Amino acid sequence: MFAEMGAKRIFECWGDDVPDGKVTDFKGAVQAKADETVVFSWIEWPDKATRDAAMARMTAQMEGKEAADPRMDPKQNPMPFDGVRMIYGGFTPLIDEGQTAGTTTGYADGFVTPVPEAKRDAYRAMATKAAGIFREHGAIRSLEAWGDDVPEGKQTDYRRAVKAEEGEAVVFSFLEWPDKQTRDEGWAKIMQDERMKPDDMPFDGKRMFWGGFKPVVTIGG
Repeated sequence: MFAEMGAKRIFECWGDDVPDGKVTDFKGAVQAKADETVVFSWIEWPDKATRDAAMARMTAQMEGKEAADPRMDPKQNPMPFDGVRMIYGGFTPLIDEGQTAGTTTGYADGFVTPVPEAKRDAYRAMATKAAGIFREHGAIRSLEAWGDDVPEGKQTDYRRAVKAEEGEAVVFSFLEWPDKQTRDEGWAKIMQDERMKPDDMPFDGKRMFWGGFKPVVTIGG
């Protein structure tokens, strides 16, 4: 349905290497239970207008203001998860480094970070430098996106997930890799790379959380 409404790429990724954090983590972000796995997903749109139109149409169908697509009928397609604990939002890319055409994404790393609004440019500079290093060590693509439409949820949301403070935005990021082995070997080299040691991090790293995920649904090139 998203593809029909104009989405370029759609990824749904199953949690594979999702560590527990001291302050924040993916499991805490969605209040995951012992028998649950975290799914990390993203939808890429050609522009915000196309995305907004699609979201408005979906909302109208769910609220009964527009005839619902049969595929959204919960009786025909019951949700296999607790939608109350799903967190979602819209993000504007800060950087998008790498090429996916002609490649296959076999693994993805996801990151969610709180960043002070005043340090947006500093964060972009740091992320741009890191993206080059990630690609040098095997990543296919690095994308960093700034929170643009991050709603408050009744039970969970992005801001609560990173314990965002006044004046902070939420950054949603991912790295695409050809496979898990390349990712694991790449991170071993990245962690030893002296260029990855920042002089002054423009965000609170203790509240950033991350994890590794296996794509289970991929649509678009």
